[in-house]
Amino acid sequence: MIEPDLRDRILAEPEVILEDQDVMRALIAANERAMGTNIVDLRGIAMERLETRLDRLEDTHRSVIAAAYENLAGTNQVHRAILQMLDPLSFEDFLKSLGNEVAQTLRVDCLRLVLESVQSAEDPALRRLGDVLFVAEPGFVAEYVAGGRNVSLRPVTLRQTIPTSGQIYGDRADWIRSEALLRLDFGKGRLPGLLVMGAEDPHQFKPTQGTDLLAFFAGIFERTMRRWLS
Repeated sequence: MIEPDLRDRILAEPEVILEDQDVMRALIAANERAMGTNIVDLRGIAMERLETRLDRLEDTHRSVIAAAYENLAGTNQVHRAILQMLDPLSFEDFLKSLGNEVAQTLRVDCLRLVLESVQSAEDPALRRLGDVLFVAEPGFVAEYVAGGRNVSLRPVTLRQTIPTSGQIYGDRADWIRSEALLRLDFGKGRLPGLLVMGAEDPHQFKPTQGTDLLAFFAGIFERTMRRWLS
């Protein structure tokens, strides 16, 4: 017999049992045992299938909500980085901001700006701009993004990689395991550039990830750079 207090509580709040999946499963199992083994409960089978479908829908719902929150967080992150990028009043401060505040906001371990130029990278004026800027000879950007393969170049390339040299990353090349490559177009008559984001985490940048936010960031970056190059 059920204890009187428990019986009164169930009668007063029957929805408590209906909302408890474990209790309902136990009641259904008890009902099946009472019917015997020679009876097939089609209603119970249908309920199990509906329950399985509901679990899948709930998992999908949670995944969609998690993805939405992640996208919102990524959007806010990029917007903060853009505002930090627009603050500096000199090109030298702009490069320092890229290597510090902007890189930290984007949560990348290394950020480099590659500019193609016929000017020598050993020019003292370029050295004073710090290690964020890497000056390369014409054709370097396309060659680096393609990685020696005959492929069409996209505006944003995400890949897992182990740098074979410290040409771009310097002494950080030993622990870079993934990178985002943002190709930059500075306008007619100007050589292209490349914004390189390197990460120690091999899963931070993968080819299967979306690139819309990074493409938007690259577009703002191009327009900002045109101001400095004019």
